[in-house]
Amino acid sequence: MPSTSAECWDAGAREFAASAPATLADAAPAGPAELAARPVRFDKGSALARGVLRLFGWRVVADGLPARQGVVVVYPHTSNWDFVWAMLAKWALGVEITFWGKATLFRIPLMGRWLRWLGGIPVVRDAPNGVVGQMAQRLREARERDEFMWLGLSPEGTRRFTPGWRSGFHQVALQAEVPVVLAYLDYPRREVGLDSAWRLSGDARADLACFARRLQGRTGRRAALAAPVRLL
Repeated sequence: MPSTSAECWDAGAREFAASAPATLADAAPAGPAELAARPVRFDKGSALARGVLRLFGWRVVADGLPARQGVVVVYPHTSNWDFVWAMLAKWALGVEITFWGKATLFRIPLMGRWLRWLGGIPVVRDAPNGVVGQMAQRLREARERDEFMWLGLSPEGTRRFTPGWRSGFHQVALQAEVPVVLAYLDYPRREVGLDSAWRLSGDARADLACFARRLQGRTGRRAALAAPVRLL
């Protein structure tokens, strides 16, 4: 059962205290702040996508977004099928979720057009400000123009087992000053959903300790390959 924001605070405090020197044990961070309001509602979407999901026994659980810009973290990512269900859920909700990809892929005529149609944004991996800096800048510019932009990504970065999450999503959200939404794929329940929305505290360990509790029990297609929710 998902935890409350108070329980997330407790989780973050315990994580910090367990790893910090004794002299810092009393200075546990507060952790992320949960955003309950969902002012951005889903009022359009593809009936065909909803029908396909129903045909295979899947449903989408989502009631809106906390802002017009942010980062969606999708977990767990253990199968190629995750992309299929996630894209169908995106179309069913009628929401534009972007993702980053190597700029070289977008230069291939047919593939580039297809990736853009899906919501892909080209990034230059060896740019001076890096991938994180490029995406944070795009989100800041979207916020300044009040344009809708949500970046979706898997913090595991691969379908294979990894011992933790990459920190890119956390850095992008902090630099762009946008919220993070936890999304999940739960194969036993056949659900694609948005679990909760958060304003990051800036302490990655405390934030991920909270997210671990919120995502506990969400099971991927190949459960053994799901990464533990902690930083690499």
